[in-house]
Amino acid sequence: MDISTTGRGDTDPTPALLDAARLTADPDLAARFPAEAHRVLADLVRAGAPLGWDDPPAPDEVADLIARVLQAARHGDAALRAAYLDRRLIGLGYWLRYTQATNRQHADLVKIAVSAEAHGRGIGRSLTSTLVADAREAKIEVLTLDARADNARALRLYRSLGFREYGRLPAFVAMGGRRYDKVFYMLDLRT
Repeated sequence: MDISTTGRGDTDPTPALLDAARLTADPDLAARFPAEAHRVLADLVRAGAPLGWDDPPAPDEVADLIARVLQAARHGDAALRAAYLDRRLIGLGYWLRYTQATNRQHADLVKIAVSAEAHGRGIGRSLTSTLVADAREAKIEVLTLDARADNARALRLYRSLGFREYGRLPAFVAMGGRRYDKVFYMLDLRT
């Protein structure tokens, strides 16, 4: 499968954003994906990124997470997007459908992660926008997310895509001896 970039020139190529089906259809990419996802996530957490871990996750933990998301995606209960630049993973994100029977029409955008070397190139925006489009296509009614309140860049991105804050838990997240508010955002896709 060809995932070469469609660029705007050699200095600013546009990454390919593969969904779970395209990712798993390429045996080489599928086999490498858990380790590459671990590299991206562990490097970001090591640098202090608010991705839900105090310390970088273990490779097995990330592999288990990826397996669960891919399984859910096969059943229509998730969407995963992987950003590749010349067959190198530079970002990933996913949403999961709520499991409660009364809430299955909604989903939670769980993680958006872009490798440090790709920051500032709009990849986080592309991943998030594509996952929102995937949610619309899957007939998700409300897409929710939560974020650490000091993650100003991410919160700005979410607001620019139409998400709005619907709640906040003061001093809820404990990391590195500090406390942060947990902020809840939603995007109503019914309108």
